[in-house]
Amino acid sequence: MLIELVKVAEFPGSPWLADVRTSFGHAAVGWCGDRAAEPGEYPVEWTIDEDIVWGQNAKPAVGTGPGLRTGGHCVVLRGKLSPTEDGAALLDFDGTNILLDLAHPLPEDVANTWVELFIEHNKVSLYPYAL
Repeated sequence: MLIELVKVAEFPGSPWLADVRTSFGHAAVGWCGDRAAEPGEYPVEWTIDEDIVWGQNAKPAVGTGPGLRTGGHCVVLRGKLSPTEDGAALLDFDGTNILLDLAHPLPEDVANTWVELFIEHNKVSLYPYAL
């Protein structure tokens, strides 16, 4: 996915965070690229390092379509959720799939619906790559 990097900064007690923008929102998330990265567009891979628990950090979405925003002490990602055959799940995040680890199986009626994930800033990471 292509994001716009606004800036990279270090905060005490947390990893390097990137202020990023997309066509559907913005938030501060973990940055696993060059700490001296200049503002601009970067292709990135998204990762979430937190088990998904339906009803706790994953809930039915308010609205449809991809979304990215800050929600208190977390990042809120909105996408379409699909379980995989091996017990994990994929979040379709504007055409980019993010692999999710599930703490428990998802309810059956959640498959292929719009959901919102509420994940701590330091548990969402971006890995820039060269095209």
